[in-house]
Amino acid sequence: MTRQQLVDEIKQKKSYLCVGLDTDITKLPVHLQSRPDAVVAFNKAIIDATSAYCVSYKVNTAFYESQGLKGWEAMQETLAYIPDSHFKIADAKRGDIGNTSAQYAKTFFEVLPFDAITVAPYMGEDSIRPFLDYPNKWTIVLGLTSNAGSNDFQQLQLAEYNEAYSMVPHITQGTVDKRLYEHVLERVSSWGTPENLMFVVGATRASDLENIRRIIPEHFILVPGVGAQGGSLEDVSRYGLNDDAGLLVNASRAVIFAGGGEDFAEKAAIAASDYQKEMAAYLK
Repeated sequence: MTRQQLVDEIKQKKSYLCVGLDTDITKLPVHLQSRPDAVVAFNKAIIDATSAYCVSYKVNTAFYESQGLKGWEAMQETLAYIPDSHFKIADAKRGDIGNTSAQYAKTFFEVLPFDAITVAPYMGEDSIRPFLDYPNKWTIVLGLTSNAGSNDFQQLQLAEYNEAYSMVPHITQGTVDKRLYEHVLERVSSWGTPENLMFVVGATRASDLENIRRIIPEHFILVPGVGAQGGSLEDVSRYGLNDDAGLLVNASRAVIFAGGGEDFAEKAAIAASDYQKEMAAYLK
């Protein structure tokens, strides 16, 4: 999916909602749990109920891979059921030496026809390049996450900023106080373009989005953490929206597990609709 196709879908639906299919088999409604196809049946019902209100689905691969072959098949069947009009994200957080990343890219862009995959930048450009080389596919790089452990590395101050990176035009040179995640955003943004590169920024770090938008004003940002994790959609929208919207706000548990009974799909539709209505107001 191209950037323009994604932007058009956002404008048409007045929504930048991404529904996270973090389908925990232990949390499925009781009436589904005895079914051999419980995960797929649940996901299909959620997709049917929410597709009118969202522009994207994010499949957290861990919930499927942990179930072995059966889980992998459920992921394939779920992906095939998502409408082509929706942006399909593999939340896999891959990233390894170049030849290994090339195999990951083939897995999630060819064997499984996702539009995008989340990757970790710790191993540098050659670990990300194989993903970026796919046309009309997106690489979503971890930028600033909302978990407590992000303070271990992402928020570290870099006392001296190496002028060797001066080949990147918008990077500040010289000796400055800069946080590691800011350096990651600046450096990685030079490897791709706003047409094929996004970044993950946790919703509970919404106040940092204003600064992040100065670093990456045009790139799309995938924002998890709204809803069950306590992130504020209003704050994320205030600091993160740009001229093309530039946001995909993910809600997982707050939508897919909005209800736990036989009416779970109806409850999910209500939750997704509420997000869409709020987003429509911010897009005006």
